[in-house]
Amino acid sequence: MDISVIKIGGNVIDHKENCTEFLKLFAHFPGVKVLVHGGGVMASRIGSSLGIVPNMHNGRRITDKETLDVVTMVYAGLINKNLVAELQAYGQNSIGLTGADGNAITSRKRPIKDVDFGFVGDIENVNTTLLETLLGQNIAPVFSAITHDGKGQLLNTNADTIASEIATALAKSHNVKLYFCFDKKGVLMDADDPETLVPLINEDIFKALLQDQVIHSGMIPKLENAFNALNKGVSNVWMGLPENLLLAAKGENAGTTIESL
Repeated sequence: MDISVIKIGGNVIDHKENCTEFLKLFAHFPGVKVLVHGGGVMASRIGSSLGIVPNMHNGRRITDKETLDVVTMVYAGLINKNLVAELQAYGQNSIGLTGADGNAITSRKRPIKDVDFGFVGDIENVNTTLLETLLGQNIAPVFSAITHDGKGQLLNTNADTIASEIATALAKSHNVKLYFCFDKKGVLMDADDPETLVPLINEDIFKALLQDQVIHSGMIPKLENAFNALNKGVSNVWMGLPENLLLAAKGENAGTTIESL
């Protein structure tokens, strides 16, 4: 089975018109597919309105108990169910999931090292049987960035990591392509200048850009997850604007292609 795993960023979700256009595109994207969504922008805004200030470290959210409550409500409830409802309207049968639903994704609470990330989960297992059953019926799983530890505890998990781990797990038996869609043309040398697009990145280029601080914040885990997926059998990884997704699927130059060495 040819499978596309598509991750959509919170900045796109936060703009209604952009989100609607993406969902229309996703609904008609060829083949079977999985959607993974973020929502950090909305979670931060709603959390701040409740007096819960977002706390980030190298692009990753530190999640205390109050923050976990907020991200669970926003990711798994408000965002996830609205995405699924809209996809149904565009003819794509979908099911909204967290990692706890169907025991889809189990994780373990990240151990404290230099930083205590709180209720953050590192993925241990993806239930590919569940995903294959849904995909076999052309039902698109729509995952929010919430997993569980199998012991009753929900955990906040980076959405890029969820997309990468789902793609990696499915790649053991299928041809899988992974797409990261966000509000930039791809990886940029200058985040404010879309003409500075880096069309292709391998791990050596990534390390050099990281050292020069061209790549920082949320782009760090995004690229780490991209290389992890490639190194574990995913056939193709791409990053860019959601409106360029079909061009990327056809192999045309639009966005940033990630390559292993």
